[in-house]
Amino acid sequence: MGVQAIWAVLKDVPDPEIPVVSVLDLGIVRSVDEQKVVITPTYSGCPATQVIEQSIREALDAAGYRSVAIETSLSPAWTTDWISAEGREKLRAYGIAPPELAKVATCPQCGSTDTEEVSRFGSTPCKAQWRCRECLEPFDRFKCH
Repeated sequence: MGVQAIWAVLKDVPDPEIPVVSVLDLGIVRSVDEQKVVITPTYSGCPATQVIEQSIREALDAAGYRSVAIETSLSPAWTTDWISAEGREKLRAYGIAPPELAKVATCPQCGSTDTEEVSRFGSTPCKAQWRCRECLEPFDRFKCH
């Protein structure tokens, strides 16, 4: 049983709300050793936390790692800085603007920065609803935190 093999199992565990990104892409998995996997939800009240933990458990069990525990840690709090570069590209390709510190979002459909926030509340609590003034398409943008 090797740590690298556990990481390999986890790279295929999708986020339940955005299935094109894995729990590794989002930075939800904080650490892995032969005894446990430590995860941090995107925020403390995330409704997907139990589903993520269950998906990780199922993947570990299927790969023969039944004895590896899963621990949830809320400190330090998850940050969008933990999303990998690959994860950011997957979000963009899926139609979600990845988090950026810029005041405007880049439209994931046409690449325009002529965009506006429509609502601070998007399809999930960690995203805001935006609209592109160029192509007129609505899109979610990950909130920076």
